[in-house]
Amino acid sequence: MVTPRAGDATPAGAASEHAEWAPAPARRGETRERHSADTSRQSRSPAAPPTERIAPRAAVLPIDGVEPRGRHTGRTDSTSTTRLTGPDLHRTLRVRGRQLAIPVLPHVYVTRLLVDNGTVFGAYGFGLVDGSRHLVHADAVVLATGGHTRIRRTRPRAATRTPAAPSGSPPRPVPGLRDPDLVRFHPFGLIEPDHTAGMPVSNSAQHAGGVLLNNLGERFMTRYGPERMELSDQETVTRASCTEIQEGRGSRSGGVWLALSHLPGDTVSARLPRLRRTLLELQMPDITRDPVEVVPTACISLDSIWVKTQDHSTDVDGLSAVGEAVGGSHRPEEDSLSQVLTHGRIAGRAALEHSARLTGPRHSPAATRAAEADVLSLVATGGDHHARALHHAVRRVMADHAGVVRDEAGLVAGSTALDEIETRTADIGVHIDIGGFSDLAHAYDLRSAVLAARATLQCARERLGPHGRHHRSDRSGSAPALPDATAWSATTGVRRTPLWPAPTGIIETWRDASDDAGPTV
Repeated sequence: MVTPRAGDATPAGAASEHAEWAPAPARRGETRERHSADTSRQSRSPAAPPTERIAPRAAVLPIDGVEPRGRHTGRTDSTSTTRLTGPDLHRTLRVRGRQLAIPVLPHVYVTRLLVDNGTVFGAYGFGLVDGSRHLVHADAVVLATGGHTRIRRTRPRAATRTPAAPSGSPPRPVPGLRDPDLVRFHPFGLIEPDHTAGMPVSNSAQHAGGVLLNNLGERFMTRYGPERMELSDQETVTRASCTEIQEGRGSRSGGVWLALSHLPGDTVSARLPRLRRTLLELQMPDITRDPVEVVPTACISLDSIWVKTQDHSTDVDGLSAVGEAVGGSHRPEEDSLSQVLTHGRIAGRAALEHSARLTGPRHSPAATRAAEADVLSLVATGGDHHARALHHAVRRVMADHAGVVRDEAGLVAGSTALDEIETRTADIGVHIDIGGFSDLAHAYDLRSAVLAARATLQCARERLGPHGRHHRSDRSGSAPALPDATAWSATTGVRRTPLWPAPTGIIETWRDASDDAGPTV
């Protein structure tokens, strides 16, 4: 069950019903082991090597029932081709879903997974418009709720909501989480206006000659990446901006400035026409004359729900997870679409096999009554605190204490602040009116946000050393060749865990490639 995202308004008729998605073309001399090693190295983590090997081994995977017609949608001339994009994939899957008459409940908010004796048997939720209760029985459940970047102050798709745990933690009961503190940040995200906060600014601005300035007018990248400056790797640029902001050299809005005004206006207009037009439409400054405020924006949760690599199952029998709900550390951008299909197919087949093994439907009236009672208890609350305000407070805590640059004192302060927020959640007010049940949804948003923030802070404190995506200012040294991993659960808390076993060839290739991988932080 999914709610529409921004791209849903695109007419379904524009979809091609004959399509395939494939991994990016292999480079000359590339092997499966090299591809897996590159994936690990780019993410600054070995992630789950068995998972990484699945995509390189997979051939071109058509959508079932859709006649394959190659990896490209069309030709721009006699020699060039255009690869299918995320919206193309989304539209095609919607078309196929209608062909198979798959019911979609876009306005149902899932509050709880129904579990009996460690086995999932469905989900419970309510209608966002009329509050009607929805009980869904299922032999197997696959979570595809996205990551937990909504606990961050700036993130892409800030206004979207998935109905099941929109802040990134799954509906209760919560499966084990893996490395929830690791997030990939894009170095340039808009700060304003509010409805576009976190919208990434294309890296084309860097390559066109854009420079980053602090509130002293300094081009601060001279201190962090003097050789490549703004063209340094994303982690270095992100860390530099966050350090400037934390040390008081940022803008009043908590960002830095991206300046292009030193370039000829015609050059900027020719090389960045879309960026200039978008900013003007948002009533932002003309980038040919004035700098624009930007801030690192959380774009991908690198790891989240702990799954078994062979079938994406969790420690709850019959429950699987795919997509960013599992994590993006093993998904390079050029392979993202093919991996959506590859791992989605694996999880779907595993769910089908699990269903076939069952001897009969499973039900638990007690679990259903508990889910209903949970909704009723929130509806009956009439406290003084507003869930959305507390959710914003969680985001401020994460921005101030668990961003790219971290230290022990800040993580402890963040945990203390989160304790205070959690105390206030007992006194929130849920008000149902003609506008629907959005207040109830925000209350569940807040519950998920607190849980995801708690897991993030605890795992960040436990991590032994720096990580390529995050920097510990109170711990010296560079990122280790093979970073440590953490596991978290709501019952046992955080613990360090061994890395996934990987063939020696992949690990050695990963290490051999580290010298030319660009600087690590």
